[in-house]
Amino acid sequence: MLKSPTVRGGSRSARSANVKTLCAIVLTAAFTLAPAHRTVLAQDAGVQPLRNADLATRRAHVRTLLRDVPLVDGHNDLPWVMRNYANAPLDVVAYDLTKTTPGHTDMARLREGGIGGQFWSVYVPGTVADSGYARIQLEQIDVARRVIARYPADLQWALSADAIRSAHKAGRIGSVLGMEGGHVIENSLGALRAYYELGARYMTLTHSVTLDWADAAGDVPRHNGLTAFGREVVREMNRLGMLVDLSHVTPAVMSNALDVTEAPVIFSHSNARAVTDVVRNVPDSILRRLPANGGVIMVTFVPGFSSQKVANWNRSLDSARTAAGSDTDAQFKAVAEYRAAHPAPSATLSDVADHLDHIKRVAGAAHVGLGGDYDGISEVVQGLEDVSKYPDLLAELVKRGWTDAELRGVIGDNVLRVMQRAEAVASRLQRERPASTKTIQALDGR
Repeated sequence: MLKSPTVRGGSRSARSANVKTLCAIVLTAAFTLAPAHRTVLAQDAGVQPLRNADLATRRAHVRTLLRDVPLVDGHNDLPWVMRNYANAPLDVVAYDLTKTTPGHTDMARLREGGIGGQFWSVYVPGTVADSGYARIQLEQIDVARRVIARYPADLQWALSADAIRSAHKAGRIGSVLGMEGGHVIENSLGALRAYYELGARYMTLTHSVTLDWADAAGDVPRHNGLTAFGREVVREMNRLGMLVDLSHVTPAVMSNALDVTEAPVIFSHSNARAVTDVVRNVPDSILRRLPANGGVIMVTFVPGFSSQKVANWNRSLDSARTAAGSDTDAQFKAVAEYRAAHPAPSATLSDVADHLDHIKRVAGAAHVGLGGDYDGISEVVQGLEDVSKYPDLLAELVKRGWTDAELRGVIGDNVLRVMQRAEAVASRLQRERPASTKTIQALDGR
């Protein structure tokens, strides 16, 4: 805001003349500011002056924002891809990020995409049948940490919001870990604390399998939300400063977690169910609770979560498979015939932007982020084929009238605010109570 200098002394008429002169100067200045300053004033008024600009201009503008705010992505499954790399499983040297990789992620494309902070998913399937979840979880954490250490000029270990901002200022990608699926704690709060010490800063409460203490969106619910032990998991995550991630869980779990948590939650990679009706997306009833909680839903680029046409096609494909019975050869034939007769539709960048718009309308622009799920998907959204494409999505939001303040939020300020708040809550809770020693046997009778 421009301040008027104080007018002192002189007659009343002189003072009046001086005031008129000052008003004229201020009005003239307002209309003769340099274009950049006029843009700032327009943004303060909630206007996006570049919404009608061409794509090149909008992209260039996005680049200026990305230099100022770290683009923080909520979910990238690169460590799992490295684990299953056919040429050399678990070998972070062989899967060379300085070259173009077979997946969605490498260093050149991360830089092109403007990534400034990355939650690397240390995913473990909930259906593994070997020696246990904890061993695989530790191996996945080891893979991610070795990757971060291998590229010190590009990646920087960053376990807090301030550390991500510092890494970005230093020209590096602040790197932190996110665990996908609470099955990995094996019903142990001690294991949860150990994973935090190893660098995990969020945990998705479930993946695709219902746990002893929480219902998964992709499985049969057994608890109508969180059990008593599940609520204690949320409380202990709050005490640690580990973000509660509600992607993959049922709406009942979402609601229960929002009832219990003292810190903001995240959805690391989910979309709006009102736009694409699949169980992995978030209903408006939950979105409307985010402002009070302070949390963020990080919109993902999974085609079946982004486009209703793709979701409907996937359902029809599953029906064709089920109708073929239990014979795997018959299922394979039925799927092939269905695909030949019904070519798969594609999700588009515009579909993803529709989810961002919807969440902005329902929850507010302060509660939106990005969680691409790259290297965790087999099909991609047209226009968002790999990690280099984030600026194109942001340029679309400019076209749709998102202000620079709103864009800074979705780029990274929103999730960094969530992290900072969770850190503050943890600092308080650690003064108020010790680490929980409660067990699932004591709380749930298991």
